[in-house]
Amino acid sequence: MKQPKIAVLGAGKMGTTLIGAALESSQWNARDLVATGRRQEALDVVAKRFDVETTLDNRAAVRAGELVLLCVKPQNLAPLLAEIRQDLGPSHTVVSIAAGATTVDLEEGLPEGTAVVRAMPNTPIRAGAGMTALCAGRWADEHHIKVARAVFDTAGRTLVLSENYLDAVTGLSASGPAFIYIMIEALAEGGVTAGLPRTVATELAAQACLGAATMVLDTDSHPALLKDDVTTPAGCTMDGILALEEGGVRVTLIKAVAAATRRAGELMG
Repeated sequence: MKQPKIAVLGAGKMGTTLIGAALESSQWNARDLVATGRRQEALDVVAKRFDVETTLDNRAAVRAGELVLLCVKPQNLAPLLAEIRQDLGPSHTVVSIAAGATTVDLEEGLPEGTAVVRAMPNTPIRAGAGMTALCAGRWADEHHIKVARAVFDTAGRTLVLSENYLDAVTGLSASGPAFIYIMIEALAEGGVTAGLPRTVATELAAQACLGAATMVLDTDSHPALLKDDVTTPAGCTMDGILALEEGGVRVTLIKAVAAATRRAGELMG
């Protein structure tokens, strides 16, 4: 299947990451993409890096593309929708990564019948290890989801979910890397306390997190079972787990996800 031409409206960190991933996948080439931004200087960098067409004109980009990626902050979404709505037609698929913006929010700002897909990626897409959840709007069907999914599959894993899960996805998957970075930092500090050089401790902590996550995904085992594989009777790991439980790490992480989920639901309020 020939992939549609992509218009990336907002070639910031996420937008340029998706451009790079699409090009590296070989499903798209440079002439299949057009990117927009607010500053010509920034677009010049994008054009030089990826050899793609760039423009300050969002409307022109929409007219040139079929798959329109809205890679802007939530507070900039409504003005962008108002700007491009008259240039959208039946051949367009609109995909938004703006946190908290529902498919209804998007559809209300666009012509009736516009196929809308809401996406919630996380920052590890920059390393090709991202996680993106997708949900379809009122007029989007399996074809539109397939087209959108093809883009995000180039930068990691994807899931298609009901929209009522998207705030929780934001709280867990989109915010989660920040929580993990704090855990890596803390584990490394523990290693330094135990006498390791900081660079060594950081590498060990990061690789331990990567390895543990890979085990969960590759074995499809419950994390509790994998934890039990590491712990031996009267062993050192059990003492460490006891310290974690005494510190309330489990309930603290649960509360962190719950708090981030609540905030996600308020972003467009």
